[in-house]
Amino acid sequence: MSIRLRFTLLYNAILALTLLIFGVALYSVQSHTTFDALKQDLIRTNTAVSDLVLRSPDNPGSAMKPAEQVPPKPFEHLPEDQNLRKLPEREIVRILDVNGVLVANPFGRTVGDLPLSAASLSTLQAQKDLWEPGSYNDQRVLVFSHPVVADGKVIYIVQVARSLDEQERGLNILATTLLVASLLMVLVAFGVGWLFSGLMLNPITRITQTARTIGEERDFTRRVEYSGPQDEVGQLATTFNSMLARLEDAYRQLSHSLEMQRDFVADVSHELRTPLTTLRGNVGLLRRTPPLPAEDRADILSDMTEESDRMIRLVNDLLVLARADAGRSLAREPFALGPVLEECARQARQLDANRQIEVQAGEFALIGDRDALKQVLLIALDNALKHSSGAVLVGALRRGGLLEVFVKDEGEGIAAEKLAHIFDRFYRGEDAATIPGFGLGLPIAKSLVVAMGGEIEMLSEPGRGSTLRMNFPALD
Repeated sequence: MSIRLRFTLLYNAILALTLLIFGVALYSVQSHTTFDALKQDLIRTNTAVSDLVLRSPDNPGSAMKPAEQVPPKPFEHLPEDQNLRKLPEREIVRILDVNGVLVANPFGRTVGDLPLSAASLSTLQAQKDLWEPGSYNDQRVLVFSHPVVADGKVIYIVQVARSLDEQERGLNILATTLLVASLLMVLVAFGVGWLFSGLMLNPITRITQTARTIGEERDFTRRVEYSGPQDEVGQLATTFNSMLARLEDAYRQLSHSLEMQRDFVADVSHELRTPLTTLRGNVGLLRRTPPLPAEDRADILSDMTEESDRMIRLVNDLLVLARADAGRSLAREPFALGPVLEECARQARQLDANRQIEVQAGEFALIGDRDALKQVLLIALDNALKHSSGAVLVGALRRGGLLEVFVKDEGEGIAAEKLAHIFDRFYRGEDAATIPGFGLGLPIAKSLVVAMGGEIEMLSEPGRGSTLRMNFPALD
């Protein structure tokens, strides 16, 4: 069942329940009001008849003959006959004596008595009014009996009745009208609710269609078009578009990562293929028959050792990158920066004893991984020694809330188009054939610096040397 249908059914169920409660309340109020009005009419008629009976010359105070010896009289014999003739014809009036014997009625009939039980007669003789339903000429009637009292004694009993059929017909008509009107209103409300719910849910339908299209076409540049108010549906459309923007960015990054991964695998395969091919060829030479001279075999074994060491270095570099990519947590401990710079400079001088490596280290401290920073500095110094011939400067200085660590050389510099790729894995410049390496040093340095919460960048101009600069939060 769709949301639109459920929403329409719920709306109509609420409306139907409201109409039902309203109809029952209206029917109940109308029933009680009609019944109370009926009782008031009966009381007024009974009061009028009782007053006339008291003024009649035939009352007991006027020596009226016993009722059993006098036939019932029509109302014309009572005074003020014209007033009695104005009584509604729908009301049934009977005058009884104290024993419940019919004394008079509007037409002087001897039949058609209203119901009066012995218990009811006793109640009336005790000078108490009486209401009771009954039957008269196959009709349900409501009878109001009132004792007429003179000198403290009951002299007559006046009964006034009216049929309940008219009231029931009116109530039945009201119930039928309410039922038919409610059904028509529910049907109309269902159509209107279905129409408006469709209009209200139209943005959600567009969101669904957009999501389906994106899933089929993988086009994360699409957006939901919505120009309505910023209500719940508008907020949903805005949120959905924001989610699409984030998905587009994530998809773009994922595509870039997959492309880099493919390039990485291709580069690793290329870098490993050369030493493996060399090793395979040297093994074949060693297995030649007749065997090679001892001098050639020594050269081949030396070459195999160099290639094996080269593969070990490559694998170690790849392991470092893999740990960095996996988010390996580094130590977060305070340490003095000066001794680390001095230690790295001393180890770098062993690579080239003829090069001048200067250290400018103040009394700075840093929070991070000491070994990781040392590895980064050694990579930077190794690159400076390989790509320059002058002095190398390694140092640190304070810039506001940042601590800058740098390695500066006096080499030929790097062109702007190459700087954009300087931290790409396996990227090497035009001198790749003459300078050993795999192009993994700077990517490793960047991964370690970022893992320590810092930033790294290469500043260089052709002919003016290069500076590898790292910024870390300063320790106050």
